[in-house]
Amino acid sequence: MAETFSSRNYMRDLRLPFCPGCGLYALSDTFLRAVYELGYKDLSNFIFTSGIGCTSWIPSPYFKADSVHTLHGRSIPPATSIKLLKPNFHVVVFGGDGDIVGIGLSHFIHAARRNTDILVIMGNNMVYGMTGGQVAPTTPYKAPTTTTPYGSFEHPLDAAKLAVAAGAAYVARWTTVHINELKESIKKAIQLQGFRFIEVVTQCPTAFGRRVGFKDVGEMLKWFKENSITVKQAEGMREEDSEGKIVVGEFIEMRRPTLVENVYALLKEVQKSG
Repeated sequence: MAETFSSRNYMRDLRLPFCPGCGLYALSDTFLRAVYELGYKDLSNFIFTSGIGCTSWIPSPYFKADSVHTLHGRSIPPATSIKLLKPNFHVVVFGGDGDIVGIGLSHFIHAARRNTDILVIMGNNMVYGMTGGQVAPTTPYKAPTTTTPYGSFEHPLDAAKLAVAAGAAYVARWTTVHINELKESIKKAIQLQGFRFIEVVTQCPTAFGRRVGFKDVGEMLKWFKENSITVKQAEGMREEDSEGKIVVGEFIEMRRPTLVENVYALLKEVQKSG
């Protein structure tokens, strides 16, 4: 009888900490399903790093894998070091929007610029969910939060576009409605080289949804579906017409020398000259 997928085969016997209806259940399960479909029976070929925030709890301590749980916004530097020391391992960073493009924004930009050979998966719930529902860099314009009760007066950061501009080798964005597309994107990203970034727009019914007026998780998912447009559709629209939409799809895929390749090539040159 053929073995069927079960996320529990890759997880410790611990209860996940997420609120009922949280989209991070789907993100965690989809990542592990992608790993399974690539033929990995366990996570011995993977090393994970994460910071502080809801998404950061996905790998540590729940995955049966080596992981480093770091300070807020500081998950990418140790991932860089690990990849340089262990180039044959898949190094994956999990973090939220506040962790990756708020507190850790400079690390994110420079990792893309260097083409650091890591995969960064960002759960974007559009708010600082774990710390009280404060406004985040990705909070939609005019959306109320605990620190902007009359609505955010800032326009959100487009993390996917920033990653492309900074030099990432692969960038994609999906929502928790686009589970099959997300799974295939994760499978592709694991097999590619260079700095790979996948943004996952995910529902947070506790700290975001109820404050902006969604009655339940179903309403949030319906909004994700109806408010999403593809990259190709966005290219044919005026900027003001696409504002507020969730642009999903693959933004870029390219091949250029990675940080690991450059460092090891330089070491060989130095050794020869010495």
